[in-house]
Amino acid sequence: MSNQKLKVAIVGASGFTGSELARLLLNHEGVSIEMITSESHVGKPFSDLHPQFFTRLDIPLVSAEEVSKQKLDVIFLALPHGVSMDFVAKWKDSGAKIIDLSGDFRLSTKEVYEEWYNKKHSYPEGFATAVYGLPELFADKIKSATLVANPGCFPTASILSMAPLFAKQLVEEKSLIIDAKSGLTGAGIKASATTHFSNVNENFKAYGIAGHRHTIEIEEQLGALAGDQTTVQFTPHLLPVDRGILVTAYAKIKGEMNQEKLTEIYREFYQDKPFVRLRNQSPGIKDVRGSHFCDVFPVWDARTERVIVISAIDNLLKGAASQAVHNMNLMFGLSEAEGLNQVPLKP
Repeated sequence: MSNQKLKVAIVGASGFTGSELARLLLNHEGVSIEMITSESHVGKPFSDLHPQFFTRLDIPLVSAEEVSKQKLDVIFLALPHGVSMDFVAKWKDSGAKIIDLSGDFRLSTKEVYEEWYNKKHSYPEGFATAVYGLPELFADKIKSATLVANPGCFPTASILSMAPLFAKQLVEEKSLIIDAKSGLTGAGIKASATTHFSNVNENFKAYGIAGHRHTIEIEEQLGALAGDQTTVQFTPHLLPVDRGILVTAYAKIKGEMNQEKLTEIYREFYQDKPFVRLRNQSPGIKDVRGSHFCDVFPVWDARTERVIVISAIDNLLKGAASQAVHNMNLMFGLSEAEGLNQVPLKP
């Protein structure tokens, strides 16, 4: 890389992911934010939508039409599922690398996508080139990618909780249960009856039971690690908090296991992965809030002969925006941690 800053566009400014991306990129030495798009707010300063940026990032929002008129290095798509694919098709030859934060290219094929997302896929060719953007597993592939499918927030925490054991093919078939909880921002910025304050406050419930679309994403990635198809029982829950994901994963193990051996398997797998922190006590979501860390705590329960792994991330960061920046760093040969060294915000 020369000293030229990367010219970046964020497509889709109104959501939480777009604003968090802007926050990270604003303080990234190697980046210049050239444009931020929003179809419904064209001409307004970005800081009108997100007042935390007042005097820091006041650039006027433009239509996505402007993206093809400028020479860019990176396009971040912070758009809803089903919308991103059209823009990927449109800009695939623009010379810019694309990091898509939607689910449109995370799965293996058009058929799998259509089954789990109940949507037609308009650009199936993208599946051939898209790389799944989980740096802890696919850094080498990401380095040469032109299209990166940024992972889902639940799948990030879930896959990282179990990857070391699947990589060693130690998990008994059909024994993995993932019990996951997310803060409200995981539902996106548009309010609904489900996300209404009076429904969420002082309340706690499961949703997407026995069929949440993140299930297949977790199954495909863990299965690929083990070299075999795998089945996962995944249940998400909605926490009455702003941000954070806590995953508790349970699995039966093949062969002998003890705490020392389990800890060593995790230490070895993540030894050169700076953003996975192997904890010596159970992490909470505030331990990672506002940061790119995934805190993981593996426990061997000798009584039930199960592994229990707790994993915590910030859903808007490691689960979305900072993961996208990590991918960008890899794609352009920058230092992996550039712009991502925030210490978690606590309390």
